[in-house]
Amino acid sequence: MSVNADIVRKIGHLARIKIKDENLEALAKELNTILGFVEQLNEVDIEGVEPMTSVIPSSLQMRKDEVTMGNYPEKIVSNAPLSEDNFFVVPKVVE
Repeated sequence: MSVNADIVRKIGHLARIKIKDENLEALAKELNTILGFVEQLNEVDIEGVEPMTSVIPSSLQMRKDEVTMGNYPEKIVSNAPLSEDNFFVVPKVVE
């Protein structure tokens, strides 16, 4: 696919970006270069390659999923600037 000035203008309109007319050709050339790099990726043989999430193998530590009641309100509000009876005190927003 080749990008021309009309397509760049349409992309700019869809992205709500104002593009000056003198920049249209330069942007079209840059977009064509980017699309050329993407086309090169289609030439890579990926047959039998498993998808990866990281370049090194790693696993997350798992914990037991237990439902608790908490029962430590003092810890929860300990860093709050203001608290009262184990509740956060916030400024009044609605009159």
